[in-house]
Amino acid sequence: MKTLVKLDLSKKPWEQDGQIHNRWHPDLPMISMVKPGDEFRVECMDWTGGQIENNDSADDVRDVDLLQVHYLSGPIGVEGAEPGDLMVVDILDVGTFDESQWGFNGIFARENGGGFLTDHYPDARKSIWDFHGIYTTSRHVPNVKFAGIMHPGLIGCLPSHELLETWNKREGDLIATDPDRVPALALPPNEKAALMGRMKGDAAAAAAKEGARTVPPREHGGNCDIKNLTKGSKVFFPVYVKDGGLSMGDLHFSQGDGEITFCGAIEMAGYL
Repeated sequence: MKTLVKLDLSKKPWEQDGQIHNRWHPDLPMISMVKPGDEFRVECMDWTGGQIENNDSADDVRDVDLLQVHYLSGPIGVEGAEPGDLMVVDILDVGTFDESQWGFNGIFARENGGGFLTDHYPDARKSIWDFHGIYTTSRHVPNVKFAGIMHPGLIGCLPSHELLETWNKREGDLIATDPDRVPALALPPNEKAALMGRMKGDAAAAAAKEGARTVPPREHGGNCDIKNLTKGSKVFFPVYVKDGGLSMGDLHFSQGDGEITFCGAIEMAGYL
């Protein structure tokens, strides 16, 4: 099986040859093209781009730069895909890297965005989970061992310009109803820390100012965090731009029904 996105986990997301982006925008260039029916592999960083380390301190979770997230691999174009089409994606496998047999779970500090239970748990917390085949254990949660269900938390196609405009207005209107809420009702475009794949210069700068953040699920798929979206799943995505532009990331070793702490899965780097 051909690997379309090959990453080096020792490097930063912006050092990965333009194979990664962290905003949704219709003008992101395709990094590779496939034909309908092709089988391929895509490697993904963890959603923070390596900001969280395998240690016993939660300082990195406390200080994580959420303007950077999520880091996605892609977009991948499908020959012949046109707006109005339906893209069918079969998930054949999800796995870990031999050199990265661990993941993390966290609670964000209230002063850095918090989570749905931030009034009860305002401080940053972290647990590291070691992988043993399909099982996982944690030195921070002793006497617990269980089998995970690996899956992508985030996968979807690029929006059109019209859809992007709809998102930004809709979410801007929502934010305006309670602009000081913690956690925020939505996150508006923010060019700081934006990574626009293989876009360059003025085009990248302009796209970064209006590119949609990757936090919510939307009409195109996105950050759905569906734990059953695992090996053997078939997913249908609406196509909004020529070639479709499929991107993916935010891989999880395990997750409950959603992510109540916003980092509520066992986050990992791996392949899809």
